[in-house]
Amino acid sequence: MADGLSVSVRIAGGRAASHRWKVLGVGFAANASFSAAFSGIPTTAVYLRSGYHLDNEGLGLVLGMLGLGIAVSELPWGLLTDRWGDRRVLLLGLLSTAAALAGLALFAAPSGSHVPSLMTLALGLLLVGLLGGSVNGSSGRAVMAWFREGERGLAMSIRQTAVPAGGGFGALLLPALATRFGFVSVYAVLALGCAITAGFAWRGLHEPAHVDSGGANSANSANGISGAHARSRSPLRDVSIWRVALGAGALCVPQLAVITFGTVFLHDFGRAGVLTISIAMAAVQAGAAIARVWSGRWTDQRGNRRTYMRGCSLLTAVMFAALALMSGVAAMQHTATTVMTTILAPMIVLGGVSASAWHGVAFTELATLAGTNRAGTALAIGNTCVFVTLFLTPLVIPPLLSLGSWPMVWAVASSCALIALPVFPRALHDDSARAPRPCDAA
Repeated sequence: MADGLSVSVRIAGGRAASHRWKVLGVGFAANASFSAAFSGIPTTAVYLRSGYHLDNEGLGLVLGMLGLGIAVSELPWGLLTDRWGDRRVLLLGLLSTAAALAGLALFAAPSGSHVPSLMTLALGLLLVGLLGGSVNGSSGRAVMAWFREGERGLAMSIRQTAVPAGGGFGALLLPALATRFGFVSVYAVLALGCAITAGFAWRGLHEPAHVDSGGANSANSANGISGAHARSRSPLRDVSIWRVALGAGALCVPQLAVITFGTVFLHDFGRAGVLTISIAMAAVQAGAAIARVWSGRWTDQRGNRRTYMRGCSLLTAVMFAALALMSGVAAMQHTATTVMTTILAPMIVLGGVSASAWHGVAFTELATLAGTNRAGTALAIGNTCVFVTLFLTPLVIPPLLSLGSWPMVWAVASSCALIALPVFPRALHDDSARAPRPCDAA
C-alpha cells in the first residue's frame, strides 16, 4: 500500500513538473485577454468621449462600469471556483465574456449617424465586467494549485504580469483600431482574444490530483503551505487577508488614475499626440510587467512580501506627490507644450509603474494565507477591493478636475497610496523563516 502511494506521488510530481508551466501559460493568457478589455478600453478614452458624444462625467461613468461589474462579481465567482474548480469557472467566464464583447460590437458601437446611448454603453461594459470577473480568481487558484511555496511568488507575479501585458497590447492596438475602423473592431478583437484563450484553457487546464482527492490539508501540504497558513476558517473572517486586500484597494487608486485618465491628462493638459500617448501608456504596462516578475522572484528568495508591499506604497506616494507638484508648476508657468510633454509623460510612466509593481506579491500573500483550497475566495476578496477602486476612481476624478484641476487629482492619488502603508500588515518577526529553503526549489 505504501509502495503504491509512493509511486503515485512520484508520478503526480512528474506530471506537475512538466505540466505546471502549461497551466501558468493558460492563466497568463486568460488574464491578458481580459486585461486587454478592462485596461485597454480606457486607453481609448479620448475616442470614447468623441465617438459616443460624452462629457468627462459620462466618460467616468462608463469606464467605472467595468470596475463595478468586476467588483460585484469577484466574490461570487471566487466562492464558485472553490466549489466547482478553476477549469469550469475559467471556461464559463471566458466564453461568456467573449459573447458579451461580441454583443457590444453588434449592438453598442457607433456607426455613421447612429450613436448608442450612454446607458447602452454603460450596461454593456457592466456586463463585460460581471462575466470577466471570473477570470482573476480561477486562473490564480489554478496557478497556486500547481506551484509550491518558494516559487509561487514568481509564478503568481508572472500571471499578474498578464494584466499590464494585456493592457499594453490594448494601449498599442485599440486606439488605432478605434480611429481607423471604429469601436466595432475594438470589441470584436477583444471578443476573439477571449474565445481563443478559452480554447487553450479547454486543452491545457485541469486540477492536480492532490486537489481533487486530498482535501484541504493534503492539498496544502503537497503545495508546501505550512499549517500556520493553511487555515480552516473562511478567508472572509481572516483579518490579515482583509488588511492585504484593503491595502491593495487603496494602492490601486494612483494606478487606476493613470490607466483610466492618463490619456486624457496627456492629451488635454500635456497636449500630447496619439503616438506619444500610446507609447507612454504602453510603457506603463511594460514597466509594470517587468517590475512584477522581478518582485515575485526577489520576494520568493527573501520571504519579505509584506515589507515589499509597504515599500511600494511609500514610493508611490512620493512619485505622485512629485507629479502633483510638477503639474502645478507647469500650470502656473504656462510651460511650452513640448517641454511640458517631455517632463510629464515620463513622470506618468514612472508613477504608473511604481503603483503597479506590487500586484503579484500581494496576491501571492493572499493565496498563501488562505491555503490552496480557499485561494479562490481569498483572491476574490483582493480583486473585489481592487475593482471597487476601479469603479470609484473614474467617478471621482471629474469632480476633482472641476475643483482643482490635475494637481489635485495627483495629490489625492498620492494620499491614497500613503493610506495603504498602515493598512498593509506589518512584516512578521520571523520573515526570514518564510524564505524558501534550498530543497524547496523545483
